[in-house]
Amino acid sequence: MRIAAFSDIHSNVFALEAVISDAKHRGAEMMLNLGDIFYGPIAPRATYELLMEHDITTIRGNQDRQIYEVTPAEIASIPTMRFAVNDLGEEPVAWLKSLPFDMQVTDEIYLCHGTPADDQVYLLEDVETGYPHVRKEKEITGLLSGQSSELVLCGHTHVSRTVSLGSGQLIVNPGSVGLPAYTDDLPVVHSMQSHCPHASYAILEKRRTGWTVLHIKVAYDFQRAAKECTKRHRPDWAHFITTGRGI
Repeated sequence: MRIAAFSDIHSNVFALEAVISDAKHRGAEMMLNLGDIFYGPIAPRATYELLMEHDITTIRGNQDRQIYEVTPAEIASIPTMRFAVNDLGEEPVAWLKSLPFDMQVTDEIYLCHGTPADDQVYLLEDVETGYPHVRKEKEITGLLSGQSSELVLCGHTHVSRTVSLGSGQLIVNPGSVGLPAYTDDLPVVHSMQSHCPHASYAILEKRRTGWTVLHIKVAYDFQRAAKECTKRHRPDWAHFITTGRGI
């Protein structure tokens, strides 16, 4: 079976359209969505409606959880969250609440957003220097918390990466569909960057010799997404989307 895995759409319906189209063109028979779906200043409701048109196995991410756990004070103080909640309406938020934290898709395939224990921790990267570096294998193994599936799919970092462990496990992060870079201040100030505006996802296929992973960068009209960010006073997001670089 040919599998399309993607993550971190962040309300970018234009990028999502391009990824779904490309995945279908490549013959994907299953699509897996690793979370962080709607938070962003682009098109949360339209993203939900597009996802509902397709059969996509989905788990939630940390910012999906933050949407349905949001307090009135946070809505009042965070304009992007206020926009996302108001644009979505009740039905998509109820759908977010129904999504699982993680999922064992088959005996071989496991999905999580961050790590199997925490949706806000990076599984593969250490960012103490301000930029991502792949963790030591023993650190990754510890963060797996005993999860032993041969293929582990994770998101959250927005960085496309495949890491093989001595256990024979393969850890794949497909990168971000809709936000190719960002700068954050937790756990330290750091930037995650793809260095291009393309939408990222991965195609996976089990062959006789093991899992083949194809990391794909899809061109799309990223200026349309950037214009929506500018409308909502997020020049930082417009920069991330058009350059693939942090600030």
